[in-house]
Amino acid sequence: MWRHGERCVIFAVAAAALLAAAAAAAGGRDDRHTYIVHMSHSAMPNDFVEHGEWYAASLQAVSEAATVLYTYDTLVHGYSARLTRAEAEALESQPGVLIVNPEVRYELHTTRTPEFLGLDGTDALFPQSSTGSDVIIGVLDTGVWPERPSYDDTGFGPVPAGWKGECEKGNDFNASACNKKLIGARFFLTGYEAAKGPVDTSKESRSPRDNDGHGTHTSSTAAGGAVQGADLLGYASGTAKGMAPRARVATYKVCWVGGCFSSDILKAMEVAVTDGVDVLSLSLGGGTADYYRDSIAVGAFSAMEKGIFVSCSAGNAGPGAATLSNGAPWITTVGAGTIDRDFPAYVTLGNGKNYTGVSLYSGKPLPTTPVPLIYAGNASNSSMGQLCMSGSLIPEKVAGKIVLCDRGTNARVQKGFIVKDAGGAGMILANTAANGEELVADAHILPGSGVGEKAGNAIRDYAMSDPEATATIVFAGTKVGIQPSPVVAAFSSRGPNTVTPSVLKPDIIAPGVNILAAWSGSVGPSGIAGDSRRVGFNIISGTSMSCPHVSGLAALLRAAHPEWSPAAIRSALMTTAYTEYPNGNGILDVATGRPATPLDVGAGHVDPGKAVDPGLVYDITTADYVDFLCALKYGPMQIATLTKRSSDGCAADRTYAESALNYPSFAVTFPAGGGTVKHTRTVTNVGPPGTYKVAASAAAGGTPVAVSVEPSTLSFSKAGEKRSYTVSFAAPAKPSGTNGFGRLVWSSDHHVVASPIAATWN
Repeated sequence: MWRHGERCVIFAVAAAALLAAAAAAAGGRDDRHTYIVHMSHSAMPNDFVEHGEWYAASLQAVSEAATVLYTYDTLVHGYSARLTRAEAEALESQPGVLIVNPEVRYELHTTRTPEFLGLDGTDALFPQSSTGSDVIIGVLDTGVWPERPSYDDTGFGPVPAGWKGECEKGNDFNASACNKKLIGARFFLTGYEAAKGPVDTSKESRSPRDNDGHGTHTSSTAAGGAVQGADLLGYASGTAKGMAPRARVATYKVCWVGGCFSSDILKAMEVAVTDGVDVLSLSLGGGTADYYRDSIAVGAFSAMEKGIFVSCSAGNAGPGAATLSNGAPWITTVGAGTIDRDFPAYVTLGNGKNYTGVSLYSGKPLPTTPVPLIYAGNASNSSMGQLCMSGSLIPEKVAGKIVLCDRGTNARVQKGFIVKDAGGAGMILANTAANGEELVADAHILPGSGVGEKAGNAIRDYAMSDPEATATIVFAGTKVGIQPSPVVAAFSSRGPNTVTPSVLKPDIIAPGVNILAAWSGSVGPSGIAGDSRRVGFNIISGTSMSCPHVSGLAALLRAAHPEWSPAAIRSALMTTAYTEYPNGNGILDVATGRPATPLDVGAGHVDPGKAVDPGLVYDITTADYVDFLCALKYGPMQIATLTKRSSDGCAADRTYAESALNYPSFAVTFPAGGGTVKHTRTVTNVGPPGTYKVAASAAAGGTPVAVSVEPSTLSFSKAGEKRSYTVSFAAPAKPSGTNGFGRLVWSSDHHVVASPIAATWN
């Protein structure tokens, strides 16, 4: 199942789809694919009364067979249709057509976190949170399991008067499933069914109902109400609640067994905005592309213009560089870190060596006496036998034994099913170099423990060298207070931003490892079809989990500061984030064991208690973003695809600079030979009167990067005042094989406003 794959290498999926389309066209076949056609709204000829008529006529001009799948009227202007490559190219030359984009298939990026984030006293930190139930979070995902107590509406007042959403009926889902907490539930599948055929209702509901679990998990993480006695199979017991438990939730099902398609996603974003959401949360991605070709970026731009905060997951393709998606500057891009809770499962070998792994197994334990241990590679006739793939194990060799499987290729939990089916008694899942020491707990179907690469290598050496090798696994339940925490998850996708390196991404990290939240009633905790267990809550990991944390925090900030723009909310989250532990050491990256850099964590780890009172914010207007698009040398039609206005153009007599975007971070690019680069910024006072002084430094390895700020002091006499400053970065020729990192901090008597610096050389 695609959500539980080892690595959600989303960009490869998207690229493969586009290459397949190109290959089909090159082969001369009349294959049809979905395209999203962006139209210039003001260019409609006078012959037409309705834009829909014009859209249909433009389509008929190039294809007699094609029909309109969706029309788009709010976030974008245009429609989607199934076309051949030749028809799409012909359509792009039609009057009034801005651009024709091929559809992209997107993939999902898949109780203690309120306490870990300091939100156990939410009402004290955010006094408005108890009365801020008019804030609405829209979640685009796999739907919702509405019967979960996380969506209980006890204590909620009437649905906000301006709400236009609906609770759509479908098979296995009634309109009565919504209430004053879950105020909307819709589903979108026209694009999906056009590409994949009708939904198989024996496998998933043709309705807003969540048969996967991912959507229920993300929406309850963002805004689930408090549920006492929550746990997964006895693990992580306690009270589970979302980041904004008083916020309302509206869910938009756009992801199905075969993936999430951009025509559906764009329509769902449009409907969500029309419905009246305040926050959009998308734990999915589809690789990277110029922003006018990225449907999420296009939809998010218009949502931003309407004051809606858009939060997206960075992706699970880490720890490699330049692996993140959703990098548009009007989107808040979220990476993942750990919390201070773990689920240890101790492995003891017959040679007396002990290793600590993790597990969420809950069932009959292994015997207390040692159990024979065998390496899967020695129990298979397959060249890939070490991976415990389906049908790869020889039952006679694994029966009654603990099997050591290497991680990779197939889902972690699926390996346990394969071991069990072959007669194995237990499993040790060993990380390889691709995963290092990162440990992600799984609800294994048999006694199993996941161990890091070093432990895996040692256990493998023992199993291969001793024909009488034995092992035992002891499950130690839930442990809290784990230090250091947070650490950056190895799977969390990293910068730099490949579309616009001048914008540092990710923006921030939030809890995304071993997160407990509500779950679907139609699938087991492993997500594997053969898992007959049913649970009310599940523990899973991914930037899919960190994204709704930030979405919920944004809802809290919206309730506390309804006048703030989406950029101001993101600025508050970024400039108050932390990058060090209390002892002064930098947050660690589990992939390297060394302190993380801004390319790993952006501004750092969210700190909501400080974000509510940031002192200063870096605000960004729509006009600022248009100037940024001009700096990217986007043409009139490309800009109009994002803004929907042909009047948004670039003046010939102006000089535009990417470095002028008023972002709360600094991504500095030097010529290979070094030089000086200047960035300008403007801060807005949202706190009391005060004077701020600056401190800034950066270095690339042992090579300092000179940072000077003018002016070095900013004074504010009242809220709302703005002050600008210029930063000059000077560096010598490119140091060997390293980037530069640093921090710029404005400090007053009451506030610290920090921005990360990342420097690269061409």
